[in-house]
Amino acid sequence: MSNAPPTFDPRAMRAIPTDIMSKYDVPGPRYTSYPTAPVWGDFDEDDFERALSKSAASARPLSVYIHLPFCESLCVYCGCNVVITKRRELAAQYVERLIAEMERTARFANAADRQTVQVAWGGGTPTYLAPDQIERLMATIARLFPLAANAEVGIEVDPRVTTREHVAAIARAGFNRISMGVQDFDPKVQEEIHRVQPYEMTRDLIAWCREDGIESINVDLVYGLPLQTADSFDETIALVKTLSPDRISAFSYAHVPWLKPAQTKFRDETIPRGAEKFEIFTRLVEQMTAEGYEFIGMDHFAKPDNELAQALKTGALWRNFQGFTTKAGTDLVGMGVTSIASFDDAFAQSVKELPAWSERIDAGRHAVTRGMWLTDDDRIRRDVIQDIMCRYRFDADVVSARAGIDAREYFADVSAGFPALEADGMLVTDGRGGFELTSRGRLFVRNVCMPFDAHLGSPSDKPVCSRTI
Repeated sequence: MSNAPPTFDPRAMRAIPTDIMSKYDVPGPRYTSYPTAPVWGDFDEDDFERALSKSAASARPLSVYIHLPFCESLCVYCGCNVVITKRRELAAQYVERLIAEMERTARFANAADRQTVQVAWGGGTPTYLAPDQIERLMATIARLFPLAANAEVGIEVDPRVTTREHVAAIARAGFNRISMGVQDFDPKVQEEIHRVQPYEMTRDLIAWCREDGIESINVDLVYGLPLQTADSFDETIALVKTLSPDRISAFSYAHVPWLKPAQTKFRDETIPRGAEKFEIFTRLVEQMTAEGYEFIGMDHFAKPDNELAQALKTGALWRNFQGFTTKAGTDLVGMGVTSIASFDDAFAQSVKELPAWSERIDAGRHAVTRGMWLTDDDRIRRDVIQDIMCRYRFDADVVSARAGIDAREYFADVSAGFPALEADGMLVTDGRGGFELTSRGRLFVRNVCMPFDAHLGSPSDKPVCSRTI
């Protein structure tokens, strides 16, 4: 069977009946991991050191994530773990602790004798750091985690605080990918979400990135924000086209005021939902694919020559906590408050509160507080969910050979639901116990993965996952 994914036809979005849309518009994981973070439990420092030692023995390539939580102000829609402060000395102290944490983690992971193929900085706002701090921190990473020649080195930035000097330092430090938040260019929406960012500010930042040779530029959008309409978002899409980014990520706004109290500011009647929200996303998909972008999956787009689009075509696409990537089969180590590590058989997450994390690091300890060891069943299901999320198919023969099981028998309870999914236009069965997703199914790929999730609980009045629309 070809590694190429099933063909995507954006016209399928206009053919989804209202009852089908309502049926599948439910909270569900984004599957940047399996099992997903809400089901993790206690995971102590001994567990983490054992996971690092097993990773070192495997010699798998490494991916490194650095979490920089600081922001100058709160974007009200935001669901990230952030620290709002204007006290720059906190960032300087944080960098020193990050370096101490990296040195300890690199030693246990035997990073010096392994290749690091991916580095990602997220936040918060990494460009909260001064340009010289960015260069110093990246130089330390490169010293402790030797970078492969083709390593992806990416950073998230906020155009409102990223200066020309920042971009020059980012390029000198060796970053070759940059992602910037836009969310929406509509001034009314920007005021409502407390993120005022004129188009010209983003345009100039992208121009600086291109002047300094940064290879890949990503723009983040959010659909479903308060006061947003399909017509108003059309104007944002038109402006994004003029910027011609290499990639676009368009995330669904998750309204979870019980988890993020700042969201109680929004009036419920201003938030687009259901068919109204789906219309915004439909127009985005139609217009970006008409512009020549490849629909990678879920809510990601890339130009055809971008490595992400190429990975989709060859079957090399991978998904981890950074989202879609081309670097498959890595062990991920995370540094910083709330950061996550992902190994072949374990997950681990650091404490979420800055004082507690700082205390652990100052004491020369790992800051890990939760995670889990994966069972054989977890690993089998994880790989199947990767297949569906990244290759849009479930091939029972491939799964059987890979896992040493009879996949048809193993997933008999799941396959009993295939006819209903097929009747709803989500997939086409292959007669051998497997399936390929249709264009409609690619839009609802999270829903197709959910029956394979053995840890997924019953729906809650206050879910921790965003809705699939």
